[in-house]
Amino acid sequence: MSGFEVREVLWHTGETSKIWRKSVAEEDQKQPEAGQEQEPAAQEAQEPVQTEGEEQTPESPEETIARLEEAVSTAHDEALRAQAEAQNAIRRAEQDVEKARKFALERFCNELLPVVDNLERALEAAEGDEEILKPIAEGVELTLKSFLDALQKFSIEPVSPQGEPFDPQLHQAMTMVENGEVEPNTVIAVMQKGYTLNGRLVRPAMVMVSKSPA
Repeated sequence: MSGFEVREVLWHTGETSKIWRKSVAEEDQKQPEAGQEQEPAAQEAQEPVQTEGEEQTPESPEETIARLEEAVSTAHDEALRAQAEAQNAIRRAEQDVEKARKFALERFCNELLPVVDNLERALEAAEGDEEILKPIAEGVELTLKSFLDALQKFSIEPVSPQGEPFDPQLHQAMTMVENGEVEPNTVIAVMQKGYTLNGRLVRPAMVMVSKSPA
């Protein structure tokens, strides 16, 4: 081998060594970066992974008993509340039925009261000593009595407060008259009778009330 060939081989060998050293240096520079990229993965690997099938700590018998007692208490309260609501609904329904039964005749009663008023006026007009009017007065009186008896059977009662204290819940004052012979606010005259149906006022009595003299 000539000296020129030896120098060429050495030159190639030196270049190869340089290239190899350069490749190793680049790999060393990249190595920390690769390590930094792997750190999160390593941290994730270290974190415990909870699986869906992981068993929870079983509760103690005391905790189970307390939980069941609370559930029973809640169910008992709900049952009592439902029972009370049902009883209230039944009671309200019974009251509504009773009111409907008692006061179903209220409108019918209002229609009959003018007939009673007319019979009473006819009886007042037939009063007198004339013999011809006596049979008429007796017939009107019997008719009025039968009418009032029929109303009474259905708990329709008249309100005639002559001489009684004035009651605004039952009476309607048409006028006030000075009168020193009776106590103030006393009914001294009844212009029109009132009526009640099962204790409920259907029509107030129209009255004249006394007041103290000026």
